[in-house]
Amino acid sequence: MEEFKSGFVSIIGRTNVGKSTLLNLLVGEKVAAIANKVQTTRTAIKGIVNRKNAQIIFTDTPGIHKPKHKLNETMIETSYASLQDADLILFIIEATSENIGKGDRIILEKIKEAKRKTILIINKIDIKKKEKLLNLIEIYSKEYKFESVIPIEATNTKYKDIVLDEIEKSLKPGPAYYDIEEYTDQTLRQLAEETIREKALRILQDEVPHGIYVEVEKMKTRKNKKNEEIYDIEATIYCLRESHKGIIIGKNGEMLKRIGRAARIDMEENFGVKVNLKTWVKVKQDWIDNPKIVNKFKIN
Repeated sequence: MEEFKSGFVSIIGRTNVGKSTLLNLLVGEKVAAIANKVQTTRTAIKGIVNRKNAQIIFTDTPGIHKPKHKLNETMIETSYASLQDADLILFIIEATSENIGKGDRIILEKIKEAKRKTILIINKIDIKKKEKLLNLIEIYSKEYKFESVIPIEATNTKYKDIVLDEIEKSLKPGPAYYDIEEYTDQTLRQLAEETIREKALRILQDEVPHGIYVEVEKMKTRKNKKNEEIYDIEATIYCLRESHKGIIIGKNGEMLKRIGRAARIDMEENFGVKVNLKTWVKVKQDWIDNPKIVNKFKIN
């Protein structure tokens, strides 16, 4: 009988390279917020993959970027802290790179310091020529002894087992740290907050800067007249300015209704129960520099 393996895998890379997309692909559930904007992931989110002879625990870290305020600093601290506890690192870069850019160079140096087993993932290969891809692999392979280099398209399910097989090869024998039915260590409250924030980012597009965060004030279960379980969720979307509040609410409240509707549908699918969602919008100026709020995004 094959020996059971387990381990903690940290996913690291610059902002918007596809870390959360890859995590959701590998876990097979939506555990990380995905939006076509930088800095979507603000905390280290764990996703759990249970295989026949292995349990893989993933941490999707905030993207590495130049810090502009307290929140940014905390996000970067979280990313680097995750490397120290990892059994294996997945370092994601984009296939569009011609060379090792400044941001990727900083991450590479941190990986060298951590001295951890690392798999290099080259994402977005559908927009890259083969010769240039091979050149990129050669450049990175000279810098660090990677366990393997895997070119992928994180939105394509055919790469799921390719990546998981390579990860499993690099893990040591160990126990299952979580119940095999679990796929994340996030609470339902955190998942609800992540879902609402993702929908807000997607629907608002570039109309509101990245300065929003969501707080679930109330989350209770009850049975309806048909004896079906329902989650009553009340959440507040906080923004930095009064002008942003108007945009988020929209004319006759239409924008907020769209965000709430999209989030509710997603939550019902993920939670497997009906959801009654109520959302409000409040202004909280300079929250991104408020230690009490920012500390929520630190790694546990």
